[in-house]
This record gives sequence, structure tokens and C-alpha cells, in this order.
Amino acid sequence: MFLAIDAGNSNVVFALFDQKEKKWTNQFRVETKGQKLNSQLSKKVPLYFLEHGISPADISEIGFSSVVPEINGTIIEFCQNYFGTDPYLIQPKSYEKLPVTSKRPNEIGTDLMCNVMAAFSKYKKPVIIVDFGTALTFTVVDQSGKIKGVNIVPGLRTAINSLFQNTSKLPNVELKMPESSIGQDTIHAIQAGILYGYSGLVKGMIDTIEKETKAEYQIVATGGLSTVLTPLAEVFDEIDKNLTLEGLRLITKANT
Repeated sequence: MFLAIDAGNSNVVFALFDQKEKKWTNQFRVETKGQKLNSQLSKKVPLYFLEHGISPADISEIGFSSVVPEINGTIIEFCQNYFGTDPYLIQPKSYEKLPVTSKRPNEIGTDLMCNVMAAFSKYKKPVIIVDFGTALTFTVVDQSGKIKGVNIVPGLRTAINSLFQNTSKLPNVELKMPESSIGQDTIHAIQAGILYGYSGLVKGMIDTIEKETKAEYQIVATGGLSTVLTPLAEVFDEIDKNLTLEGLRLITKANT
């Protein structure tokens, strides 16, 4: 089995790909932050494998994408000790063998490059990838697989947390789309403001990009919160929560 490890700012995702069945079969996550990471790696990961009847020896290859460099050594050491193998760490030189390119390979996050690799390999046409993570990103790719650019705004949960942490009277609320766009109480007001507001932001961003470039794109959404903004269902051609993982697998495969 192939193990993908995707280290983001909030979570480290572990996902298993069955190479015989050619599908993603298992997925779980641990928190990225500080002391908790070491504890969860040593306890949660082995427990998950044990509960699901998966042996570390079943893992034949590991691909590792990270936008949190300070934890890379910890993850690599864990893989060496638990799986008995070195993970392939995706980095700028990994892109040299790919059908997709970036003008600034040292600046683009490996997670975004994984998204591009997966989406362009599938569609082979211009694509905009909307990734709902800690940050909300829009990655624009042309017909040749070249990344034209990336737009970044605070993610949905980041926006909600910012209100909660920086105001004395506003509560932390569930990311749930309200029926009305006009808030009737404090919780409804925050949900309507953030969720309907972000729906308009996403539509407006895509529309602006298409008008500026005078091109039509396949619009692909990914990320854990990609299904929260229900008004965008008709805007996205596809919602693929495994997009980053699939790109991680393809980039590893191209380099090993």
C-alpha cells in the first residue's frame, strides 16, 4: 500500500492508497501543533493501524508533502522507526519531472503543487483549483499545465476563529450554512456573514480571473470544508477531497 502524509498548518493527514484496487481506502489525521504531534504520532498512528488490521509492513512506499518545515524531521524520523522506510519528501526539485510547471517553484506550497498535478493530469485543460484549508486558495493553471498564479485569503475556520478570538462578545460558531442570508441572532449573523460572504467571494474571484484571462476553466474544489458553501454547488465542476493526496501520490511516483 502507498501511504500519503500531508502536513498542513492545522493537521497532518495520513491516507492509504490500495495499489491493487487503485483507490484511497483509509484516512485519519493528527494535530500539527507543538507537543501534541509527538504524542499523537507515537500513540494515535499505531492504534489506528492496529484497529484497522493494517501492519506497518503493508506499507511499500511513503510520499510526504509538508508546508510546515519545522515538523519535517519529526515525521521522517517517525516513518523510519515505525514503518522502517524513508518517506519521499516533495520539494522544488521534485517538479522537474512533472507535466506541470511553476515560475517560482521555491515559493509555491507543495500542497498546491499536488493539487495542480492531480487536477491537470485528470483534465488536461485550464483549471482553477479552489482549496478550502487553513487558507482559502485559488490556483490558476493554463492549457499547457503552467501555473499562472495563486490567490490567498483567510480560510473559513480562520475567519470564524478571528472573530471569536479578537472580540469579547462574539461566540465561536459552527460552520453551518444558515437558511437565510440575513442574520436573526448573533450566531446566525456570524454564519450568514461568513458563509454567504465567502460564497460571494469565491464566485467573484472565479469570475474576475476568467474575465481577466479571457479563458474558461474547469473549476475543482478540494479541502475539508469544500462542501460547506452549498450555494457554490453549481459553480464547481467537481469537488474532490482527495485531490491533494492523489497529486502527492502522482508526484512521488514520478520521482521514485
